[in-house]
Amino acid sequence: MRAPFTHLHVHTQYSLLDGAARLGDMFKACNEMGMSHIAMTDHGNL
Repeated sequence: MRAPFTHLHVHTQYSLLDGAARLGDMFKACNEMGMSHIAMTDHGNL
C-alpha cells in the first residue's frame, strides 16, 4: 500500500510569471493520480 502524497508548493495560472497550470487540468490530473489534497501557493496578485 502506498502512503498518501500531497504537493505542498504548486502554482496555478494565477501566479503571475510563475505558473501555467490551469485549475481544471490540475484537478483532473490529481484525481487521475488518486491525490485528495493539494496546496496551491500562488503569488504575485491580489
